[in-house]
Amino acid sequence: MKFLMSLDLNFAFVAFSSLFSIINPISTAPIFVAMTGGIDRKKTAWRTAISAGITLAVFAAMGRAIFSFFGITVPAFQIAGGILFILMSVQTLLNGKEEVTEQADGSDPSIVPLGIPMIAGPGAISTVMVLVGQAQDAFRLIALGTAIFVNIVLTLVILLASPWIVRRLGVTGQKITAKVMGLITLVIGVQFVINGSVSVFTEILKAARS
Repeated sequence: MKFLMSLDLNFAFVAFSSLFSIINPISTAPIFVAMTGGIDRKKTAWRTAISAGITLAVFAAMGRAIFSFFGITVPAFQIAGGILFILMSVQTLLNGKEEVTEQADGSDPSIVPLGIPMIAGPGAISTVMVLVGQAQDAFRLIALGTAIFVNIVLTLVILLASPWIVRRLGVTGQKITAKVMGLITLVIGVQFVINGSVSVFTEILKAARS
C-alpha cells in the first residue's frame, strides 16, 4: 500500500514539474510584457490563462479517446513526446526563447499567440497526453487535473506580475532562467524516451518468449 501511494505521489510530482518546466511561465513573462504594451495586461493575463487551461483540459479529457481512435500506444507517445521535448530544450539551451516585439496594432494577443501556442503549445499538450496515458487510476487522473489547474494558476500569477519580474530579473536573469528550465525539460524528455523504449523492448521480449 505504501509502495502504491509512493508511486502515486511520484506521478503527481512528475505531472506538476513536467508541466511547469515545459510551460515555463517565467520565461514567458518578458514576451507577455512586450506584446501587451498598449492594452490592459490584467484582462489579457486572465484570458491567456483561461484559454491555455481550457486547451490543456480538453486534451486531458480526450487523451484516451485520441489514443484509442488513432491506435496510438502510450510508449509510442512517450518516445515521440520525449523527442519533441529534447528538440525544444536543445533550442532553448542554444538560443533561448524567441524575442517578440510589442504589438503595433493594439490587437489582443491573449488567445493567439500567448495562450496557444506560447503556453498551451505542442510541448505542454504532448506532456498532458503522455501523462494521461500513464494515469491508470482515479487518483492519478485527479493528480493530473490538479497539476494542470495549479500550473495555470501559477502562470496567471506570473503573468500578472510580469512587469515586476522582468525588471527584477533583467536580461541576464531571464537568460539564466530560460537555460535552467531548458535543462530540466531536456532531462524530462530523455526520461520519457527511456520509459517508452523500455516498455517497447519489454513487449518485444514477451512476444519472443511466447
